[in-house]
Amino acid sequence: MNFVRPQLFELEKAMVATNRPPLLQVVVGPRQVGKSTAAEQLVARLGWPHLMESADAALQPPPEWIETQWRRAQLLSNRDGKRTLLVLDEVQKVRGWSEVVKRLWDEERRQKGLVRPLLLGSSALMMQRGLTESLAGRFLLHRFSHWSWKECHDAFGWSLEQWIYFGGYPGAAPFIDDEKGWKRYVTDSLIETVLARDVLQLQTVNKPALLRQLFALAATRPAQIVSYTKMLGQLTDAGNTTTLAHYLDLLETAFLASGLEAYSKGRLRRRASSPKLILWNNALINASSSQSFEQAQNDGSWWGRLVENAVGAKLLSDLQGSPWSINYWREGDAEVDFVVSRGAATWAVEVKSGRGGKTPGIAEFRANYPKAKTWIIGTGGIPLNEFFGQPAEQWFA
Repeated sequence: MNFVRPQLFELEKAMVATNRPPLLQVVVGPRQVGKSTAAEQLVARLGWPHLMESADAALQPPPEWIETQWRRAQLLSNRDGKRTLLVLDEVQKVRGWSEVVKRLWDEERRQKGLVRPLLLGSSALMMQRGLTESLAGRFLLHRFSHWSWKECHDAFGWSLEQWIYFGGYPGAAPFIDDEKGWKRYVTDSLIETVLARDVLQLQTVNKPALLRQLFALAATRPAQIVSYTKMLGQLTDAGNTTTLAHYLDLLETAFLASGLEAYSKGRLRRRASSPKLILWNNALINASSSQSFEQAQNDGSWWGRLVENAVGAKLLSDLQGSPWSINYWREGDAEVDFVVSRGAATWAVEVKSGRGGKTPGIAEFRANYPKAKTWIIGTGGIPLNEFFGQPAEQWFA
């Protein structure tokens, strides 16, 4: 594919910068969103000697694997006398990867070496843990999210409705004319691979079947607030709420599903008893749904859930990490779909995908938090194509 994501230009700029000390370049994001493709495009644009290797194997490579690739890259740089790009894909699969990288990178800097590493990873938890524990001050982080509607429109000519249903996996795009084939591809090649390799292989999961059940439950309840008590009643061998909350966290680290907590300003934050379930890509929902694209569009209630989930997924993807916080709010019968916070600033976000009308949740929220700003997305507010066509940060400047 010749399509270029904007993150590629950020990577290239960081790699060729000469007005500051070199840093490790780290790319984190879901599987199948173009991280490896961007690395290949970067190789072509830089024209440097390069080495690309992947640790994504059934058996985890030992720490010596990283050192072997690093020494190979050093041989290339010594031979050509040029900066050499070393791309290590799924580096979090290597035991103790961050300690090895720290040692080799510090050695490279002391010797004024020419190896410039690019580290790719699809597990947010494992990458972040290694970066904060061992590599503080040595890296620049680049986030690759699921493809936006604008990217799918520009690359494949998709309508907004197609993107809301089929999600943002570019590898699945050729299958959308065969919906059964598309569902099988997403289920087998994407969902199962992520669960097996990015969650179960890297984490201690005592009940793998329960984790899979929890993901399946979330996929049938997009953008819905579901209490842990209700989940316990619907899942086999569910254990307790602590286990379910932990497994939801694991699904989030693999960019699959999140359980948003209730918003509560001015009080000690604690895990909400009823998380709001958001899938990070609508393809994860519809791949297991019995409804076709046409049927989903004609089901107003279900389509509204898909639109609301797509809004939540965009907020999570575009507003990751500090200083952002994404929650929901509910008090009695009043509810606000999403609450976006950045420092002292707060926005209440209501999603309207069909009928217009009053937004009692917004009114109640403003009564409790008078300084909060509000956004209505959809009918009577920001048009959906306008909201999805821009980075989310633009709306919360």
